[in-house]
Amino acid sequence: MSTVAEIEAAIRALPPSERERLAEDLPSILPELRGDIVWQRIINDERPRPALSALGDRIEAQFKAHPGQFPEIRDSDFDKRQ
Repeated sequence: MSTVAEIEAAIRALPPSERERLAEDLPSILPELRGDIVWQRIINDERPRPALSALGDRIEAQFKAHPGQFPEIRDSDFDKRQ
């Protein structure tokens, strides 16, 4: 089996069109690159996170007390800013 360095060198030696094809295929070759899988792993992680839970509780309490301070997110909020 090749080492990571040998694989990297082989990828660098590919013509641009083949590198592009490889980049498109990588999520099927390495499923851990797919964002949904990463998020699912985070969601299903049952380890306690007291600081994160406390932050979520504080934000929820603030939202219940002052919902107007939390504007609704719009699609345009994710547009690139120039």
